[in-house]
Amino acid sequence: MRTLSKVRWSDLRPDDFLGRQRLCPIVYMPIGLCEPHGHVAALGLDTLKADYYCEEAAGRFGGIVAPTQGYHIHECGFHKPWLDEVVGDTNPLLAGMPPGVVCYHFLYQLRAYANAGFHAVIVVSGHAGGSQKDLRRVAKAFTRSTGIPVVVKTDPEWGGYEGDHAGAYEISQLQAIHPEAVDLSLLERMNDEGSGGRLALGLDAAEASPEKGTVINETIIAAIGAAAEDLREGTSIKEPMNYQQTEDIWSEILAQGEWWSMNL
Repeated sequence: MRTLSKVRWSDLRPDDFLGRQRLCPIVYMPIGLCEPHGHVAALGLDTLKADYYCEEAAGRFGGIVAPTQGYHIHECGFHKPWLDEVVGDTNPLLAGMPPGVVCYHFLYQLRAYANAGFHAVIVVSGHAGGSQKDLRRVAKAFTRSTGIPVVVKTDPEWGGYEGDHAGAYEISQLQAIHPEAVDLSLLERMNDEGSGGRLALGLDAAEASPEKGTVINETIIAAIGAAAEDLREGTSIKEPMNYQQTEDIWSEILAQGEWWSMNL
């Protein structure tokens, strides 16, 4: 049986939600996706770590965790040739979408946060590689219109790390968070005929350890906490945003040119 979280929007009763929000009117948004991380790790690595960082930050520093956005930008920009290289013809089992779809949805999520009474938004993306630039474009337009600050960072950016893909950095993170989701004994599967090969596994994955992951994770959580402290005052909207106001912001974004970094 799953235990209800005391920081998850979905798990809180109205009085509990409003009580937490009064103490700290910040909402944390975890965003990730499912994609291959070798045979050794869960497909949802990006999502699992984003959930963990947001829940830990809310638990330690205050605020509420929004429902997870489990679909992210993929299969375009540099991602497409990269997939061909590290996955090949194997089904990558992706939860990816085009940037325009993800960003339009993201804008409406920000609207929901504003209408629910939050004064600031902290977005933690477990998926990096450039797609965060598109989310920031939307966040800036939303802040210009509403005054509500929105911070968007990938987990390596929060911690000041270079990061990797399913290498010693990411696999260590997941080992420390969900050790049951990693099995390094499967490293040799990349050599099995018909197994899909590397499946995007980093070349240094064997160097991963939960000890490394704990150091990385704590650094990231501390950085999110520092941002939350800076954003406690924030601002709020006086009247609920309607669909047309949101569409106006979207039109403003598109008027800058239908250019998405991950289409390049």
